[in-house]
Amino acid sequence: MKVIVIGGVAGGPSFATRLRRLNEQAEILLIERGDYISYASCALPYYLGDVITDLDSLVERTPEVFKSKNNIDVLVRHEVTAIDPATKSVTVKNLTTGEVFQEKYDKLVLSTGTRALLPPIKGIETVANGRVLRNVTDAARIKSFIATQRPKKATVIGAGPAGLELAENLHALGMTVTVVDQLTQVAFPYDPELAAIVEAHLTEKGLKLLLGKTVVEIQDAGQTLRLNDGTVLPTDLLIFATGVRPNSELAATAGLKLATNRRIIVDEKLATSAPDIYAIGDVIETKSYITGLAVPSLLASAANRQGHLLADIINGADWTYHGYIGTGIAKIFDLTVSFVGYTEHMLKAAGITNYKTILITPFDHSYFYPDAKRLNLKLIFEVETGKILGAQAVGERGVDKRIGELSTAITGRLTVFDLPNLELPYSPPYSTTRDPINTAGYVAINQLKRTALTIKVSDIPTTDFATAFFLDIREADRPTMGTVKATKNIPLSELRERLAEIPMERKVYITFRKGLNPYNAARILAGNGIEAVLIEE
Repeated sequence: MKVIVIGGVAGGPSFATRLRRLNEQAEILLIERGDYISYASCALPYYLGDVITDLDSLVERTPEVFKSKNNIDVLVRHEVTAIDPATKSVTVKNLTTGEVFQEKYDKLVLSTGTRALLPPIKGIETVANGRVLRNVTDAARIKSFIATQRPKKATVIGAGPAGLELAENLHALGMTVTVVDQLTQVAFPYDPELAAIVEAHLTEKGLKLLLGKTVVEIQDAGQTLRLNDGTVLPTDLLIFATGVRPNSELAATAGLKLATNRRIIVDEKLATSAPDIYAIGDVIETKSYITGLAVPSLLASAANRQGHLLADIINGADWTYHGYIGTGIAKIFDLTVSFVGYTEHMLKAAGITNYKTILITPFDHSYFYPDAKRLNLKLIFEVETGKILGAQAVGERGVDKRIGELSTAITGRLTVFDLPNLELPYSPPYSTTRDPINTAGYVAINQLKRTALTIKVSDIPTTDFATAFFLDIREADRPTMGTVKATKNIPLSELRERLAEIPMERKVYITFRKGLNPYNAARILAGNGIEAVLIEE
């Protein structure tokens, strides 16, 4: 059996090495048009910021290692220019010599990934100080530019997590960094209440954020940017982090079925519409493990796991790919941001409306142990069943393990009703006696059973701001919180004695505060015949 793999970054090498461990007789050929294979692309921003100083350390395996240790043939700087499913052959071009030749296959695996999606900006073709960061070669070029030109001002176009990672690392080199994005929030697709925390942190660290703006023209070979509001922005270094598009042209010309987003459609065996041709990684569209809807498969971790699974399938195992959950994480200065499953942005785009959300802000570990920090955790769940649809978290510590636990819960088909029963490790330096995941379950159940109702500020009816009663339950020595102006401040410690001051004929909202106190206030009011709604911000 001869197997050809096109693409050598994440899924392709994972597939090839796994197949070799399963099958010593298979002939395996991996073809990569770039200069390197099997490298840690997610670590490249940290190489720019001198957190990682050895670029070679990010290359896990070289073609020579693949051959000597795995008996896998690798062709770098070679591009597959055509696939012929009828003859089961590919046309290959040597990008160094220009030589063109054909290779036959029994099985073909496409792991062609994505490439940078550049915006249609006037003058973008003239840029001399601009780059995208997609591979090791890009990283080396940017590093060389920084070393020789010593830029003082850098601009990152794109305020998603990848752009913010780049901005942080350029800032660490002493540059003044400006981030421009056409959206009005950072860190999309995180939801606004989490993004607002990140935005405040970025501003505190000294980044300049130009949100809701676009670059309409690039002048002076990239040193002058003109924005849609008339702003003229000088810059020494220009980095594009404006998204990606799938490298699916090869599949399209071969007649493989593509989705409307141009990704390759695969089935539960990761097979394409053509016999003996499979696809994995960022280039494919698969189904959501959570909803069953069609979704793109993103991130290197998913590509690696798909490659491992596909090797077993091609070697004869009767296994199936159960679908993509989607779990991501990023370090943004002192914060960690992470998500699993769907965000509200994604649910709305998919037309899903039968869900509720909760936002809790517990401490990451016991409050009495030094340096406890707030953990901002948002949970999204189905109204009828309590099925977990997704979660997001922002904080300084403990974010990764909570999102990891929720990803495991989703994989195990747990619901919010199961979260309070999870036995999670506790010691004061690491958690609280009721872990934030347990607490999220309690609060979600309270929502579903109407034990405690919550509402976002943006969802409060306009008329209620004029007619409702907004109760602030802070103690006298505590600062105000949130954006909603209170009708009255009645400290929680005095609430039972001052119930007469709350009008029974008006709708009651409890203004935003972090912690358990708003819930306790709502239960006191409910026990006395007053239904109150907690405001989330």
